[in-house]
Amino acid sequence: MSLTAGFALCGSFCTIERVLAVMERMAQDGWTLVPIVSEPVFTQDTRFGKAQDTLDHIAHICGRKPLHTLQEVEPIGPKQMLDVLIIAPCTGTTLARLAHGLSDTPVSLAVKSQLRVERPVVLAVSSNDALGASAPNIAALLNRKHYYFVSMRQDAPHTKPRSLVAVMENIPETAKAAVEGRQYQPIFL
Repeated sequence: MSLTAGFALCGSFCTIERVLAVMERMAQDGWTLVPIVSEPVFTQDTRFGKAQDTLDHIAHICGRKPLHTLQEVEPIGPKQMLDVLIIAPCTGTTLARLAHGLSDTPVSLAVKSQLRVERPVVLAVSSNDALGASAPNIAALLNRKHYYFVSMRQDAPHTKPRSLVAVMENIPETAKAAVEGRQYQPIFL
């Protein structure tokens, strides 16, 4: 069975290379990938790389340019374009938008559109404040229908005690489970 996944990347720039490797694996395994990027990913050059290089890499993997405007992502739900929508990396800012029902960015509107037709959304958290200011947002989304989390762990507990990062390599298995209506376990490692 061939599945179509929306794959939305947010600005946790230090984890994007790991996410791109997972996207490559999923494409090789037969997934159809519809890429979506946040405005920071679309526009910002960082110490982790140039925005255009990232966009080119995404387009190469997926065979199409990433969606990056509200107008481009709005039809996702009404046209039932995706079996699952994956947000990886999912930043603390995006978690807050989703927990509070804001849909003012391409990624958050893609989620709203996907949920409109009651299809799954997979979150691969990457946030330095996940066990701090973002913790209530994670808790809220854990209790909402159609949200699923990629397993996550503290990435540097002694130097960044409130930071959590998803095990990006678990994204495909989590997405398959979400399509079946199951939460891949464990959530916290």
